[in-house]
Amino acid sequence: MHRIKWISLLCVIFTAFSLTSNAELPNATEDKVETKPAGEERFLNNIRQLTYDGKRAGEGYFSEDGNALIFQSERETDNPFYQIYLLNLLTGDTHRVSPGVGKTTCAFFRPGTDEVLYASTHHDVFAEAKQAEELKFRASGKERRYSWDYDEAMDIFSANRDGSNLMQLTDAHGYDAEGSYSPDGKYIVFCSLRDAYPKSELSPKDLKQLEVDPSYFGEIYIMNADGSDQKRLTDSPGYDGGPFFTPDGQHIVWRHFSKDGSTADIYTMRIDGSGVKRLTDFGSMSWAPYFHPSGAYVIFASNKLGFSNFELYLVDSMGRHEPIQVTSIDGFDGLPVFSPDGNRLCWTSTRNNQKVSQLYLASWNHKAALEAISISPRRQISRIPEPVEETTEPDSSFTDFADEIKGSIQQHIEFLADDALEGRMTGSKGSKRAADYIVEQFSKLNLQPAGEEGGYFQTFEFNAGSKIISEENHFLLTRKIEGTEEQLEFMVEQDFLPFSFSSNGVVEGEVVFVGYGLVAPGEAGEGYNSYAGIDVKDKIVVALRYVPEGVTAERRQQLIRYAGIRYKAVQARENGAKAFLTVAGPNSPNAGKIIPLTFDSGSADSGIIAGSITGPVANALLAQAGKNLKEAQTGLDDENPHFVGQFPLPDVKIKIAAAIEKIKKTDNNVLAMLPPSNDIENSEYIIVGAHYDHIGYGEIGSLAKGEAKKQIHNGADDNASGTAVVLKLAEMFSQERQNQPEKFKRGVIFALWSGEELGLIGSTHFVNDPVLLLEDVAAYINFDMVGRLRNNKLVLHGIGSSPIWTKLIEKRNVLIGFNLSLKSDPYMPTDVTAFYPKNVPVLNFFTGLHKNYNRPTDDAETLNYVGLERISSLAYGIVSDLISAETRPEYVKVERNKPEQGSRGTLRAYLGTIPDYTTEDTGVKLSGVVAGGPADKAGLKGGDVIIKFGTKKIENIYDFTYSLDAVKIGEPVEVIVIRDGKEVKLKVTPEARN
Repeated sequence: MHRIKWISLLCVIFTAFSLTSNAELPNATEDKVETKPAGEERFLNNIRQLTYDGKRAGEGYFSEDGNALIFQSERETDNPFYQIYLLNLLTGDTHRVSPGVGKTTCAFFRPGTDEVLYASTHHDVFAEAKQAEELKFRASGKERRYSWDYDEAMDIFSANRDGSNLMQLTDAHGYDAEGSYSPDGKYIVFCSLRDAYPKSELSPKDLKQLEVDPSYFGEIYIMNADGSDQKRLTDSPGYDGGPFFTPDGQHIVWRHFSKDGSTADIYTMRIDGSGVKRLTDFGSMSWAPYFHPSGAYVIFASNKLGFSNFELYLVDSMGRHEPIQVTSIDGFDGLPVFSPDGNRLCWTSTRNNQKVSQLYLASWNHKAALEAISISPRRQISRIPEPVEETTEPDSSFTDFADEIKGSIQQHIEFLADDALEGRMTGSKGSKRAADYIVEQFSKLNLQPAGEEGGYFQTFEFNAGSKIISEENHFLLTRKIEGTEEQLEFMVEQDFLPFSFSSNGVVEGEVVFVGYGLVAPGEAGEGYNSYAGIDVKDKIVVALRYVPEGVTAERRQQLIRYAGIRYKAVQARENGAKAFLTVAGPNSPNAGKIIPLTFDSGSADSGIIAGSITGPVANALLAQAGKNLKEAQTGLDDENPHFVGQFPLPDVKIKIAAAIEKIKKTDNNVLAMLPPSNDIENSEYIIVGAHYDHIGYGEIGSLAKGEAKKQIHNGADDNASGTAVVLKLAEMFSQERQNQPEKFKRGVIFALWSGEELGLIGSTHFVNDPVLLLEDVAAYINFDMVGRLRNNKLVLHGIGSSPIWTKLIEKRNVLIGFNLSLKSDPYMPTDVTAFYPKNVPVLNFFTGLHKNYNRPTDDAETLNYVGLERISSLAYGIVSDLISAETRPEYVKVERNKPEQGSRGTLRAYLGTIPDYTTEDTGVKLSGVVAGGPADKAGLKGGDVIIKFGTKKIENIYDFTYSLDAVKIGEPVEVIVIRDGKEVKLKVTPEARN
């Protein structure tokens, strides 16, 4: 490595989707689109990360033809130090060049030959011991600040590109590295610390200097390509290193550190050491210079803007002008190298989510560089560059909306996202048409059916909503007025309406008004308990809808999370009530109106008869206490502590009969396959999948407002895009299977799921009732919302589920060229969550949320079809490697990163449970638990059915969700589960999350 002193490149920050506390499933949040930092687009286009595998990578140099890079990376499991690798930019293949033992750095291609050079300590007798010591240190969990130790055993070697014909070129005691060839391949210029040895000849002052900072003794040397005739070229106090030849081979450019090591600047000299010229006087640490092939300017790195913030800069070849800033993002950008044609720039950067060094590649604008230099002020000492204006203009180098490409992907999307399919709601006619279309495509490709009974379909049942059985619903109010009993019968669907989650049955009882019916945990002034001091056991409660209308915005935010109707009903049940009624008061929105029957995908009811009533019904009840709804609500709205807002209603009873019918429907997963080669035993499969359903007319999850909410939601991106990519891959692999059947060591199952929008119903049904043994599923690849590629940014989730992903992604993305954001977390709000808890490695493709998400405007014409074609190509390469690999991907149990601590008001309980939303049993069945989460630590397992949490009886997912809000962070809670037919008691300690 062309060294920089004291800069830490080791800073790992993992980001991931968080699990919501409401349902303990991941909640889709928009990935930040990482736009190009301000000013960079002046010189750089198509910026993308090139390497992903291993702990870190950097310092890449182009081959003479520009078709390969040689670089260093930490990616050997038994060696924590850098080794040298060669990346073929035409195929994406990478192989190690160095021996694999010891430390290596600073590789370079020899022009006109098959040779490379690099520095290595593999011949050091202590090399393996040093490896073991470093591995032990890292295993301890400690972190060391990254620095270079100038190993005394480091020497320069040459070898062929395949690693053969290894020859030692230097053997002097002391560090020899940072070498590069001359353009004609005859010479090598390098850095050496050999003049610090033997130590016995150093003065006491120099000996102390060697102990404190050995780089001080670094000098520039030149030698013949065979290692002969080694000559020293520099002789000034301070570290001289990082030398390269100029494009004409007549000069050398390098960086020289000041005597105290606090600053460094860029210099050039003739190859005999004469004619020294200083190009920068930047008053900072400027290093790693590299000439553009034109010879017009040098690019280098400097921390001018901050000690640990290194940016790239340009300076003209004579150093007459002020340096010009190229990059502008916090962190490290350094070790820049131009391609031989001068049209690309490769450099090392930490501008990724993990904040670790990796190689980046971009298109270079040579014309802009020349223009910038021509107008740059004449050089002044320590002049700070003017700030660059910010821009929010998107990267236009990739065509985001191309009409000229209308291949099969666009045809599929235009059919699936047409109004005729009415939004593809699960179980609808539109969903049936979509499924039939998918079957037609599979049949055209001659894919084998992989569903039930020899067909393409796998059928599942689901709860499609509820309907009122009008003749069986009754609401009778009996009251005494001046000793006379009076009965009032109210009409269902006019005066009273049960909720979809109401229990069925008949109840009769006295009535209690409980204000807003809120139960919110917290200390005095923070909490809220409408049931404090009033007995509602075996009574029917009446509560206001929403939260107090007169409270501050901050207080409203505290209470609103506990104001859900179902939550309020559960609180009434937990306090012993027979039934729960709610009314929107005159001070609230929807004043006096009953609440329409809404869609509820849950299969279990709430364990209590519950419904809404009109304002007149409520006033008829409150009149028995000499009150009215307006008076009662107004007194509660400002939380007046002296106002009595909960009271029994004397001389009144209600008899309620509730009859709700759960509407059951069926829908289909569509499954097809390409089997493995005929001679393969113990067949394994890769599943490639996406969901084809959407939200119809906005029945669930619509983000539209007003009348738009009732319009057709076509779901072009969500998820006609993912469905179309799966169909495209089926087309590609069908052709591949005909041409190269021997390649298919594993088969491929193409799976299009329905019911994802209702809670992963289709994919969960598949893993619970699979058409093949789940242990034969080697990996699952998912596509969910992949149609809106912007700024060349593609997000891949689930990287942590197998170590194979970074290797395959790095290899296959070299040619495709996405700017990838890799997310470790496999616990995603999409169908991968059905597979990962079943020990299947998963990978999810995603291009991010957008303003059309879950709105009627998510239409086919808004998608990026060029991007979809490129995503298909990347996925094709990855799946190709999976089906032809000798071994299946290793499954890794991922521990979610603990959420950061927030303010007390934002903390909520986190357990790490993954509920099974398809069960109709009483309780909450778990499909799995998050590795390392509180539930996992407590011993909960997939298949457990939670029936009690703390003091709360759990009848359904909503009970479970609400009970989490009542627990205290860090205090153990008893949980009772049904496991193998028996009750098991466990203790779980909730953790906090933002």
